[in-house]
Amino acid sequence: MNTNVISHTQKRQGFTLVELVVVILVMGIVAAVAAPKMFDAAGDARINSTKQSLVVVRNAIELYKSKTGDYPGEGGEADLKADLVLYIQGQFPKNQIPDAPNDGTVAVSTAGTALTVGGTQDWKYDSTSGEFIINLTGYETY
Repeated sequence: MNTNVISHTQKRQGFTLVELVVVILVMGIVAAVAAPKMFDAAGDARINSTKQSLVVVRNAIELYKSKTGDYPGEGGEADLKADLVLYIQGQFPKNQIPDAPNDGTVAVSTAGTALTVGGTQDWKYDSTSGEFIINLTGYETY
C-alpha cells in the first residue's frame, strides 16, 4: 500500500491558496469601504469643534456686552482677546476646519455692516454689531 496517497477519510489541514485569496480580497473590500468613513469622522469632529468654539465666543461676547454695555474689542484683535479672557476658559479658540489658518487670529472690523469671508484670519468680528463668524467660505453662515 502506498503511504503517500491521502485517503478520503483523512482531514486536510490548512487553507488552499484560493481560499486565502478570497478572504484577503473580502477584507480589502471592507477596508476600502470603511476607511473613508473613518477619515470623514475626523473631519466632521474638526468642523463640530469649530462650531462649538463659535458658540462659546459668541456667548462670551454677549456676556461681556451685558456686563459692560459695550461690545468687546474696540481697539482690535488684542483688545478683543483681552476683553474676553474672563469669559473664555483657556486660550482663544482656533478654527479647526481644514484649509483654515488654524492660528486663532481674528480680523476685527468697526464698520457695523454684515461680515464677509476674506483675508487670512480664522475668525471675523465686528466690534460695532458684535457679529462673529468663521472666516472660511461655506462656513460663514453658522
